[in-house]
Amino acid sequence: QVQLVESGGGLVQAGGSLRLSCTVPRNIFRTIPVAWYRQGPGKQRELVARITSSSSTTYSDSVKGRATISRDNARNTIYLKMNSLRPEDTALYYCNYDDPNEGDIWGQGTQVTVSS
Repeated sequence: QVQLVESGGGLVQAGGSLRLSCTVPRNIFRTIPVAWYRQGPGKQRELVARITSSSSTTYSDSVKGRATISRDNARNTIYLKMNSLRPEDTALYYCNYDDPNEGDIWGQGTQVTVSS
């Protein structure tokens, strides 16, 4: 299976910011949408944001106005910038794409913890 590489999580105070990154295979990066999901304690996994190869973006209502997903074509990297972080943003954040040959692919996740 293809493994995604995620980084950028950590402990941050409420109101602070973080930037998560996800490196993907170049062919996938060029053609397939990539998404960030998260799963908080006792909660269902939910979509946070998605970006296509042409940089069209989608955001969940819970992060609209506070999150920006972007891509760096030279580095095969997807970024998720989160501002005005809240304790309810505390979750394990996963990078994801739907590989046409291998199916749904997930990274290991990066932990974001927001303290009040």
